Amino acid sequence: MSIQRTPMTRPGYERLRDELDRLKRVDRHAITKAIAEARAHGDLSENAEYHAAREKQSFIEGRIAELEGKVGAAEVIDPPTSGDRVTFASTVLLEDEGGKEIRYQIVGSDEADPAKGRISIMSPLARTLIGRNVGDRVTAQLPAGKKTFDIVRVNFPWSD
Repeated sequence: MSIQRTPMTRPGYERLRDELDRLKRVDRHAITKAIAEARAHGDLSENAEYHAAREKQSFIEGRIAELEGKVGAAEVIDPPTSGDRVTFASTVLLEDEGGKEIRYQIVGSDEADPAKGRISIMSPLARTLIGRNVGDRVTAQLPAGKKTFDIVRVNFPWSD
């Protein structure tokens, strides 16, 4: 049985890897210290600091396990820098029926941030765009209803 690979851009992968590293090297040690201090205060059954620290430790360990799985299954894909075809990690400039231009980058689910123009590969719009070319007109079934866009430009440098 093969491991299911998860597509991810390099910045998305590095963000997850950095968070994992911080949790392991900094947060894990800080919470161990906090638990030891809380234990020193005596009776654990009524020690709110101890219980809060243990709950935080549980959250940190769970997040570490989750991130290890995601980082381990990541397939890092660098964004295309040329071409007229929409693929994973492509930047896409769309024009809606009203003439308004909208810019998106198609990214992995863990790095999606629609407010900043980064949409998940699993989103209805991204699934509609994949495989299409500059000049194509697409209609996507979005949560707010069907919307039609013209693909104006693809695979240009993304800048925040």
